[in-house]
Amino acid sequence: MDGLAAMLIINADDFGRSAIETNAALRCYKAGRITSVSAMVFMADSERAAELAKENGLDVGLHLNFSEPFTNRNNSARLSECQKGLATYLRRNKYSQLFYNPFLQKMFSYSYRAQAEKFERLFGKPSHIDGHHHMHLCANILLSNLIPVGTKVRRNFSFRPGEKSWLNREYRALVDHWLARRYRLTDYLFDLTQSIQDKKTAWVMALAKSGNVELMTHPAIQTESEYLMSDGFAALLHRLELGFYALV
Repeated sequence: MDGLAAMLIINADDFGRSAIETNAALRCYKAGRITSVSAMVFMADSERAAELAKENGLDVGLHLNFSEPFTNRNNSARLSECQKGLATYLRRNKYSQLFYNPFLQKMFSYSYRAQAEKFERLFGKPSHIDGHHHMHLCANILLSNLIPVGTKVRRNFSFRPGEKSWLNREYRALVDHWLARRYRLTDYLFDLTQSIQDKKTAWVMALAKSGNVELMTHPAIQTESEYLMSDGFAALLHRLELGFYALV
C-alpha cells in the first residue's frame, strides 16, 4: 500500500446496524481506542449514525451487507425482498459464498449498487469497503467487478503458521493475490476476539511496527469493549503509529 509504511488501523464494524452498536463504536472512538468504522446502510440506525459520523469527523467505510435482512422500515419492498433472498442463499451453508451463482447475479448487483448509492448520500465517499460476515469476498461480488478498481478493500484474515489447514491458507492466499492486483490492501488483517482468545494481541501489535495492520473490532461485544477500553490496551497503543484508511 502507498502512504504510511507501518501503522495500526483499529476498525469497528457494524456502525449503524443498531443504536447499541453505533454508540459502542463512538464511545471507543472518542476514547482513542478505535480509529475508523465500517457503516451499514438500510439498517435501523443508519441515518443517525451518518449524522454522528459527520459530527465527530469519523473515517467511514462501507460495510456491505448481503447476509442479513435490512431493518430500516422505510426501505422499498423490492429491495427488502431482494435482500431476504440473498441472505437466505448465503446462510444456507458455509460454502454458499464460495460459488458463483449466475441466477442471483442481478440481485447481487442491485443490492450492491443500492448500498453504494445510499452510503454516498448518507456518509459521502467511503474510505474503504469491507463486508458483513466478510461477504464482500463472496464469489458473486469478486467475479462481478462491481467494486471499482483501486478501491481500498479489506483482505482475508491473517494467521500464524499452523493456525489453519493448508487448503484454507492456500485459498485465502489465492484470493488475496487476486485482490491485490485490483485493489489496495493492508498487509495484515486480524479479528480482535480471536486475537484475545489466542493470546496473540502482542504479536499483532508487533507486526504493526513494520507493516500496515487492520484490527477488526465489534465494540458492542462486551469482551471486546472491555479490552479496547482497558489500560493494558492503551499502553500498547502508545508504542504504535495509529492510522485509518483515508491515510493509506
